Amino acid sequence: MATHKTRMLIIGSGPAGLSAAIYGARAMMEPIVVQGLQPGGQLTITTDVENYPGFRDVVQGPWLMQEMQAQAEHVGTRMMWDTIVRVDLEGGSPFRAYGDSGDIYEGDTLVIATGAQAKWLGVPGEMELGGKGVSACATCDGFFYRGKKVAVIGGGNTAVEEALYLTNHSDDVTLIHRRDSLRAERILQDRLFNHPKITVLWNQVVEGFEGDPLAGGLTHLSLKDRVTGQLSKFHCDGAFVAIGHAPSTELFKGQLPVDEGGYLIVEPGTPKTAIPGVFACGDVMDHTYRQAVTAAGTGCMAALDAERFVSGLSIDLHGHAEAAEAAE
Repeated sequence: MATHKTRMLIIGSGPAGLSAAIYGARAMMEPIVVQGLQPGGQLTITTDVENYPGFRDVVQGPWLMQEMQAQAEHVGTRMMWDTIVRVDLEGGSPFRAYGDSGDIYEGDTLVIATGAQAKWLGVPGEMELGGKGVSACATCDGFFYRGKKVAVIGGGNTAVEEALYLTNHSDDVTLIHRRDSLRAERILQDRLFNHPKITVLWNQVVEGFEGDPLAGGLTHLSLKDRVTGQLSKFHCDGAFVAIGHAPSTELFKGQLPVDEGGYLIVEPGTPKTAIPGVFACGDVMDHTYRQAVTAAGTGCMAALDAERFVSGLSIDLHGHAEAAEAAE
């Protein structure tokens, strides 16, 4: 067992955590990144990335995260292969995090970049065809289904928004919902029902995704009617599971406030949490955009604010430097 001390402790190693590390290291904060159960975040399970700035051609998610990590290490970040199982934020800075390895991590500032995970149906074929016709992000992957037939599974705001977005790429979008009414806001429902490119299938449960991961990917969904029990096949080129996301905030329950969706609450326009010196960035605090580039942006913000916290300065929303009461 060992204790590792740093001016900036970062939990999570996706685009948000690694961007915070790059900026923190350049500010001589000597950051430590504890990588967690999924080093590299969700991009490590994303194959083709076509919307990250700076790349003319499609790049692979795992490669992109390897490059981010290499850059972070190059400028002075320490990467730790460990999983945080408990944090102690009481009493303010320095903050302590306890690893599954038994090691203790102590930071003058703490950057939380633990991300969020898409909720999945848990049916056969879902994981095997992930990235090969099955996705949980229309904004990320809808472009690959231009002119093709696609389905969206879900009935809340996320599902309706994904279906509407996909009409930018497809003329044949079907929303599949297990009930006979939607939970989405009325204004979104009106847009959905009035859109000529969208069809709704009611009372249908997806029991499986069918296709060959090695040859062509997804071919159809196996459906069951909740009312009649009738089984059917729905042929499509792409299927988007849109039943929500679960932010990884279990470590901070009872220590930091969260919203109704479980996302960490931050001061509007900043990564600042309710505890001075603790910052949240990426999908763990962003239930709206959930993109790699926006996560990286908030990671940069967290690092800049962490450096100001340590130096005894804060920047108000008008950009003026002032003494940070929290650092006194």
